[in-house]
Amino acid sequence: MDFLHKNFVYKTLQFKEFVKRASEDKHTDFFLCEDESYYLRSLGEDVRKEPADLSKQFPDLAEDFHIPHFFEADQFFSSVFRISSCGLQLWTHYDVMDNLLAQVTGMKRVVLYSPQDALHLYLSGDKSEVLDIDVPDLKRFPEFVKAKRYECVLEPGDVLFIPALWFHNTTALLFGVGVNVFWRHLPADSYDKKDPYGNKDPAAATRALQVLERALHILDELPADYRDFYGRRMIQRIQKRTFYADTSVTKTQEDSGSTSPTRQFTKPG
Repeated sequence: MDFLHKNFVYKTLQFKEFVKRASEDKHTDFFLCEDESYYLRSLGEDVRKEPADLSKQFPDLAEDFHIPHFFEADQFFSSVFRISSCGLQLWTHYDVMDNLLAQVTGMKRVVLYSPQDALHLYLSGDKSEVLDIDVPDLKRFPEFVKAKRYECVLEPGDVLFIPALWFHNTTALLFGVGVNVFWRHLPADSYDKKDPYGNKDPAAATRALQVLERALHILDELPADYRDFYGRRMIQRIQKRTFYADTSVTKTQEDSGSTSPTRQFTKPG
């Protein structure tokens, strides 16, 4: 599935019929073609305002799923019910909240990239333009080879912690059911209150990106060689103010003799 170019359509089916089709390799009843794939992502009752909640949209199924105690109850944001056809692959993207991906049935491959590799992933908003991560077009995306890849396969009962801002790409190796649980690990007012999906950038980041866009428009008033020079100066200042060094550790960790990386380098597991 390619969300940038929308190579899919939204359809409505009875749940029983959806599960039947999603679990088939070939279909006798179909919308577009006999080998089409199906994907369900649950939504809230008011899709524009309310986050998904397994206990509300699928209360009977929710009784069989117990959310691990990774966070306080008031931090809970959403629990998203997902069903995928075998072979369905979702685009590489990041979320702004910590989340757990629980595999209930089937098997799923998950590929992850660190936030520090963002410059190698050719981003358009929160999504990577590199659609085929296994055989990438290196003529279009030569920097992609610099992104370090982490990969795992989830089986029934496995739970993967995906830290906020970590890029992830999933492929259903079998017809499967899963649940994502998202929670707010930043102060509640850091997030966009009108975002039912939990994937809009934090309010401060959104404001900063808007200011940057205005600054770039101002640079357009200069000749090309001046834009190039001051653009490089801006990049240098951004790097100096915001980038973390790979070798940095917190002072408390150094004092305690630990060499564990700071949260910014937390690896999913």
